[in-house]
Amino acid sequence: MIKSKRLLAAGLAASLVLAACGDDDDTADEPADDAEEPAEEPSDDAEEPAEEPSEEPAGESFNVGLTYDIGGRGDQSFNDSAAEGIDRAESELGITFTEAEPNVDGSNRAELLQLQADQSALVIGVGFLFAGDVATVSAENPDTNFAVVDDAMLDFDNGGVPVCDNCAGLTFAEEQGSFLVGAAAALNSESGTVGFIGGVGGFGLIEKFEAGFIEGVKAVDPEITVISQYITQAPDFDGFTAPDRAREIALAMYDQGADVIYHAAGGSGAGLFEAAAEQSESSGSKVWAIGVDSDQYLTAAPEVQEYILTSMLKRVDTAVFEITKAQQDGTFAAGNTVYDLSVDGVGYSTSGDFLSEEQITQIEDFKAQIIDGTIEVPTTPAG
Repeated sequence: MIKSKRLLAAGLAASLVLAACGDDDDTADEPADDAEEPAEEPSDDAEEPAEEPSEEPAGESFNVGLTYDIGGRGDQSFNDSAAEGIDRAESELGITFTEAEPNVDGSNRAELLQLQADQSALVIGVGFLFAGDVATVSAENPDTNFAVVDDAMLDFDNGGVPVCDNCAGLTFAEEQGSFLVGAAAALNSESGTVGFIGGVGGFGLIEKFEAGFIEGVKAVDPEITVISQYITQAPDFDGFTAPDRAREIALAMYDQGADVIYHAAGGSGAGLFEAAAEQSESSGSKVWAIGVDSDQYLTAAPEVQEYILTSMLKRVDTAVFEITKAQQDGTFAAGNTVYDLSVDGVGYSTSGDFLSEEQITQIEDFKAQIIDGTIEVPTTPAG
């Protein structure tokens, strides 16, 4: 469904609502009223109306159609990172935006993209599952630009040329960020066993998280055991919205001796955090969870925050903001942009202050080695 942010978009069905700021017209009228006063006031007061425009976002205003993956705004992970980016764009660039979220089986993705294209200069699909539909819908809307998070939108069978002239890919070096939190896991493991929970396996993306995590663990201590399990396998993508199942898997891993578990499972990660709290409180021995995409210490329920060691930051917010700015600047270009450690496109969080200064120094050293090429992080798990 399309969600309303502020104003009903004129001329569209009630299900499609524009996220324009409702008081823009009112604030635009205010300087005219103030401008009459300085003629009778001292010169100091006459300068005040001239200062007001500097507070308004600069640049051309247009609408962005942000179409989330299933779960939408409020998932405390992947979608929320995209939401943060579009909120920033609204504030800093003065654009408006429309939010949309697919139905539970994702069968209306193409329909939502077309509804967004009907009123937007730029349409962003948050998640690789939009790639095929964007390729189709973009061809039918040549005057609208499109971007897809987590898909390069390149035709690799034809030398890696863009799939279409008006669509861009926004991809990430998830393996690099995952390496860093893998190192953090190893540095904080006392049992010599850590775990990885993937939301959905079998299509290549989440395996990048797993591969990087394992490599980071082994860089610290090759003797540490890593237990990995996926909630579902493609084409069943329910693993990204199954916190109860993630909780069961996490508890089983803790029972096997894992004392730090990293998830790359979207909304299912909430189940891991619950399991970490439950295991710690029932056993009297603290275990850790590691979040993903957003800084999940900041978004998780207060009762589980103290068990979130760190999070792998995947800066979807940055990608959404930058592609929106490119649209505004007239520099939008087809092709793929990769967000890696060298541009802070991925990283790790330190909220909660659970990582010691010494540990952060070690992690930062690994980061520098990845950036300069000394360490090459694999994108698929060994074996």
